[in-house]
Amino acid sequence: MSTVLIDRPVWTDGASPTLPVATARQSLAGLGAALRDHAGECVAALLLTLLAGVGLVAVPLFLGELVDAVRAGARQDLVPLLLLTAAGVVVGAVLAALARRAAERLGARVAADLRERVLERALGIESRVLERVGSGDVASRVTEDVENFVAAVPLAATVFSACTTIVVSAAGFATVDWRLALAFTVVFPVHWVSLRAYLPKAGPLYAAERRAAAERGQVVLESLHGLATVHAYDVAEPQTRRVAVASERTLTAATRALRLFVLFMKSMNAAEALGLSAILLTGYWLVDAGAVTVGEVTAAALLFHRLFDPLGTVLLSFDDVQRAGAALARIVGVTLVPPPASKPDRPHAGPVGVVARGLRHSYEEGHEVVRGIDVEVPAGTSLAVVGASGAGKTTLAGVLAGVFPPSAGRTLLVDARGSVDVGDLDPGQVRDWIGVVSQETHVFAGSLRDDVLFAAPRSTDEQVHAALRAVGAGAWVAALPAGLDTAVGAGEHPLTAARVQQLALARLLLRDPPVVVLDEATAEAGSSGARDLERAAAALVEGRTAVVVAHRLTQARACDRIAVVADGLVVELGTHDELVALGGRYADLWSAWSRRY
Repeated sequence: MSTVLIDRPVWTDGASPTLPVATARQSLAGLGAALRDHAGECVAALLLTLLAGVGLVAVPLFLGELVDAVRAGARQDLVPLLLLTAAGVVVGAVLAALARRAAERLGARVAADLRERVLERALGIESRVLERVGSGDVASRVTEDVENFVAAVPLAATVFSACTTIVVSAAGFATVDWRLALAFTVVFPVHWVSLRAYLPKAGPLYAAERRAAAERGQVVLESLHGLATVHAYDVAEPQTRRVAVASERTLTAATRALRLFVLFMKSMNAAEALGLSAILLTGYWLVDAGAVTVGEVTAAALLFHRLFDPLGTVLLSFDDVQRAGAALARIVGVTLVPPPASKPDRPHAGPVGVVARGLRHSYEEGHEVVRGIDVEVPAGTSLAVVGASGAGKTTLAGVLAGVFPPSAGRTLLVDARGSVDVGDLDPGQVRDWIGVVSQETHVFAGSLRDDVLFAAPRSTDEQVHAALRAVGAGAWVAALPAGLDTAVGAGEHPLTAARVQQLALARLLLRDPPVVVLDEATAEAGSSGARDLERAAAALVEGRTAVVVAHRLTQARACDRIAVVADGLVVELGTHDELVALGGRYADLWSAWSRRY
């Protein structure tokens, strides 16, 4: 697909950060780029639509000639005119159907291209941007907004055909009599006044409706993702009220837009009545003066009547066009998010160590979660990170893994060729150096084989089975009726939390990065599967450099060194025995853990 350079994105109100919304010029540029990829189909759709318009306009002109022939008693002309009229009806209908099919086919292809483009860019959005805007805005754009635009594709084909018919009909009026054509134009001032009153208000109203829908989606996603927390603290009622308030805002915005649209529709009916009356009165005056024939007035009246549908389609479509335009602006806005800068290729050579100097990170300005951490993990060794909830463990692991960029400081990866800053690696290459498994893993819809191959698509079945055996999943996978072909994901074969984690560890084992970061990867397993997952994690860590955010202190004890994090700082660092002998925070944690387990 071709690319287009578009203006720098403009982010919305900083008090409620969202992804940028494209301007009208940017939206048209993005749509034009997609259309240029289908230039041949664009030309075919245009030609068919023009021919269909000519066919539809020819019928009223033939009928006008027929009226004059009847009035003149020219019976010899009736049969040819009837045949021409019938042929015009059939050919016009066939051409209209072909034109509509071509336009809808073109629209569907363009919509598919835009969907792929926005999804590709959404998946490439940097973590720091996602942290800023929230997942609700992104989810709303790649689902609701894309669906709204796709739903408008058939309408776009109809509007295009209607506009062409209006232009061809205007030419048809000119062939009858210029004064009848002038009478026809009285509808345009009425429509112009109506549109002047409607359009400036409709755009902001529909944009407000889409923003309200995005905010509602954010609240719903938060409620679903935090369902366990909602139940644990018995806050279902206030959370439901939040959803209700967000839904009420969306409904209010939609009602305001609908009220304006109803007023606009009434003005359109008034314009139609005025236009037809003007043509008939003008025709009566011209016939009485002998300037035109009754057949010509009949043709003009039928032409205008034929325009009821095209004009109505164009004018009534402004409502849906405004809605689709608002959706398109939000879709194109995703493509305006600058992609991560391309970096030189730098493959790793041999074992890799990790050196962090002065790491700082904040999600919000003025509130640092990681505050100047220095830590080193020599190649082939492991470092456990422990501490109380909220101490900054996960954030530190994310910065070390290149998931979050540091606000200050550097993370260096050291191999046989020297050192490289994680930030200097191409984003697509970072995962070849550092693999990450968190406690929030996902099972992708499809076969179990596809789920494991997600991180290393070229692996063979033998390699997949070897990875599954290494993480302790070989036995239960072999016991499945369809083995690797077993369908997993939503609504398919259920997997326990421990088995989901084993699949995530097997993926990483197949990817085979020299550095792994495990962020409480055994926390969700429960006591029944914790030991199995600890053994699986140990198999993954063996021979690699590892940073392990440990929920279970038995996993921390197995690491070469342990860093105790508190309030965004490393307050203790050493081996298990050294820290227990120190009698500090880790010793207290270990004592409490030993009494409990």
